[in-house]
Amino acid sequence: MNRLDLKKRAQILGMLCEGMSLRATSRLADVSINTVTKLLVDVGTACAAYHDEHVRNVKSQRVQVDEIWSFTYAKAKNVKTAKAAPEGAGDTWTWTAIDADSKLIVSYLIGGRDAEYAHEFMQDVASRLANRVQLTSDGHGPYLGAVEDAFGDDVDFATLIKIYGSAPEGQRRYSPAICKGARKERVTGNPDREHVSTSYVERQNLTMRMHMRRFTRLTNGFSKKVENHAHAVALHFMFYNFAKIHKTLRVTPAMQAGIADHVWTLEDIAQLAD
Repeated sequence: MNRLDLKKRAQILGMLCEGMSLRATSRLADVSINTVTKLLVDVGTACAAYHDEHVRNVKSQRVQVDEIWSFTYAKAKNVKTAKAAPEGAGDTWTWTAIDADSKLIVSYLIGGRDAEYAHEFMQDVASRLANRVQLTSDGHGPYLGAVEDAFGDDVDFATLIKIYGSAPEGQRRYSPAICKGARKERVTGNPDREHVSTSYVERQNLTMRMHMRRFTRLTNGFSKKVENHAHAVALHFMFYNFAKIHKTLRVTPAMQAGIADHVWTLEDIAQLAD
């Protein structure tokens, strides 16, 4: 990777950020898969560090949080019978918090879906905000205690609980259940019911599945190591926040949020590892 010029590194990162697999990227860029992997590790590490340092004091009014499922090496039910399953194999959840106005990803965390990870995630979210916000989550139970510990009374918190029916007959394996309605519940403070929504963060889930091959369903492009999964997520959010112009905003989320003054290029992201 150290022998690659900046233009080639940017080309590889661009392919990864647009949803190509490691092997497809290595074929089209005419480099070895080990070169692609090492570049992902180095740049992903730098992206995570940059996000941690610079995405702070975010002036937001409304924040939405959610979790998206993936798996590493094997699905949880198959880990016991998998050959030489590494540590971290099984279900891998990515927690995300998005500013509903700027579309900035304020915080993200990779791990399990239990209360311990919920507390770690919400503590990080709270540490990055500059003011009181309205927060909306789904009905996942661990959010209740985690938000209280992280924010106390200094938040307007509500949940949006969706009510699902059964999937269409004959489509149960691949089709989600039908959403028949939703219930809004105030938890803390005085949230505006009109803005109790998880639409933006759920749309972000689709963006993640489109731009990261590791999240694509029914393929063999899933992560084999949880560390590389984390590097791919860090690269994606760096690209999404700082380099990808949002269609409706016409600037990047970071520019809209006031934490960047220009559109980053793939060369800029590649140079972070230097």
